[in-house]
Amino acid sequence: MPLVTTGELVEGARAGAPGPVAVAAFNVITLEHAEAIAQGAEAAGRPAVLQISQNAVRFHGGRLGPVAAATAAVARASSARLALHLDHVDDVDLLRAAHPEGFGSVMFDASKLPYGDNVKATAAAVRWGHERGIWVEAELGRVGGKAGEPPLDAHAPGVRTDPAEAAAYVAETGVDALAVAVGSTHAMTERTAALDHALIARLREAVPVPLVLHGSSGVPDEELRRAVAAGMAKINVGTALNTAYTAAVRAFLTAHTAVDPRAYLASARDAMADTVARFLRVVS
Repeated sequence: MPLVTTGELVEGARAGAPGPVAVAAFNVITLEHAEAIAQGAEAAGRPAVLQISQNAVRFHGGRLGPVAAATAAVARASSARLALHLDHVDDVDLLRAAHPEGFGSVMFDASKLPYGDNVKATAAAVRWGHERGIWVEAELGRVGGKAGEPPLDAHAPGVRTDPAEAAAYVAETGVDALAVAVGSTHAMTERTAALDHALIARLREAVPVPLVLHGSSGVPDEELRRAVAAGMAKINVGTALNTAYTAAVRAFLTAHTAVDPRAYLASARDAMADTVARFLRVVS
């Protein structure tokens, strides 16, 4: 099936639905990740977004082309409606590589910068993206747990996204979607995060563009359902796939003597596909 765009999926998620639903986006590191996302989406009968982060590109030697081409090929071969998204980009050269590689959306991350610098850098990224038909997501607030950053308490003062500031930020930058800090953290391996649902509702009222929840791997199912009901439109999942992948490989190699990676990678791919399907059923 031809690739769709993240914007199409997010904007169409609630159309015709009996209640609020969101689009789930999953991070790709290896070919098995991409295949598992497609497999899980097909099993659940839901659309999904395949995300390649700047960190994943760095893992692949800084070369976006090969991992993007492989991921896009998997998506096009699937019967599910799938989109290709470049995630957590702060490198302008990598941002500009998104268009020739076929990405329909990008998350430009200037959240580490002071507010004014964040606005300036993000507005420039949005202008560049919109000239090329690319849907641009950004972040305001501090969703901790990113690779290379010190630990951050998701409940610390000043961490969460302020609704009034978010409304001004969207107006000043022209972003198409906004990732907000409401209590989740990247890279959580246990699902214990407690979200601020009242804040989500206030942000939904203040911000005219779709809201995005990063760090969703650590959020329990019921918390995710409540977040979607309160207004979250895109749910990002990464670590949960890696947890399933690693557990499956470890279990297989503990039980079997194997040197052919296809045996244990198949089990890892299936475990990730099950995880994808479960998240998709929870949020949509």
